[in-house]
Amino acid sequence: MGEQVIFATGNEGKMKEIRMILAGVDVEILSLKDAGISTDVEENGTTFAENALIKARDCARRTGMMVLADDSGLEIDCLDKEPGIHSARYLGENTAYETKNRILLSRLKDVPDEQRTARFVCVIAAVFPDGREFLAEGVMEGRIAHEAKGENGFGYDPIFYVPQYGLTGGELDAEQKNSISHRGKALNRMKDRLLSEGIWRLRSKKAAGENT
Repeated sequence: MGEQVIFATGNEGKMKEIRMILAGVDVEILSLKDAGISTDVEENGTTFAENALIKARDCARRTGMMVLADDSGLEIDCLDKEPGIHSARYLGENTAYETKNRILLSRLKDVPDEQRTARFVCVIAAVFPDGREFLAEGVMEGRIAHEAKGENGFGYDPIFYVPQYGLTGGELDAEQKNSISHRGKALNRMKDRLLSEGIWRLRSKKAAGENT
């Protein structure tokens, strides 16, 4: 296994996606929990990029390691792009996503399909001990469904309809979702940047076989 890299999140659903997408890279991805870090840094940026950098910089300062962090959220056009950067804290820090989804569906109850356009946005930040910083963004376009469907994924996935599959994010399997998701796109762009810079390298076929 290659060097250890921290991904500054405690979200296990997100970590599962991240490890799947980066499976071919010779690095060990640690969550905050894996690294024994507890952080409550205030995400007071005004954009996804600013918040991702705030989290990555804080964790890099604490650990002296290379850190990845993301900020992501759901933008609903007819709600003036709510919940946006407040997606994780929408309706309160500890409000269940089932409740958030139900309330959003209620707010859009009489809105026709053509006005239910929405997107997931994700920005990944990489911060290094030497001060270098990289950013990568991914977007997944879709619309808000009329009802929550599916048990896969997490967060707002069950109410986000993906036209190319005719399914919600909650109905997509992991491989389908990772191939088109905002986080998948951002992570793959970051991976390509780090590989091209020679910072990361691909795992050998033998090592990859041993870890499957």
